[in-house]
Amino acid sequence: MRHPFVIMETLMFLSATDGPIEKSVLESAPVTTGKETILLVDDEEIILETVVAIVKRLGYSVFTAQSGHEAVQVYSENKDKVDLVILDMIMPDMDGGMVFNTLKNINKKVKVLLSSGCSPEGQAKAIMARGCNGFIQKPFNIKNLSQKIRTILNGK
Repeated sequence: MRHPFVIMETLMFLSATDGPIEKSVLESAPVTTGKETILLVDDEEIILETVVAIVKRLGYSVFTAQSGHEAVQVYSENKDKVDLVILDMIMPDMDGGMVFNTLKNINKKVKVLLSSGCSPEGQAKAIMARGCNGFIQKPFNIKNLSQKIRTILNGK
């Protein structure tokens, strides 16, 4: 089964020219792994399943929630175990901003990676200004996700 968020890891740039064509390969930073625990919050089941598979493959343990209310409940019950929350910004019952505020009220030091298919402007920018640790735009690839997770967990 193909996962919609796994994108090619090597890029080739080809130019339209009458001259000889030269292959150029852009090397990117390696995939990073870890042993921490992540709470993944997304209301779309296919995204939840896909990202769970990715973060488990990267070595992390995972809790999941499919709504903002469930995220708050799972985090409340497991706050001493959760090292990072990957939080979808747009959900029907409680949006990412409300969830973020609630998590911050539970634990001022909670680490949150905001995830959205929307641009990092507007609502995402406002959440970032309130102390969110990072933003990743969907769709994302495994390397980008792994690096964002590691950067936040390492406190950079």
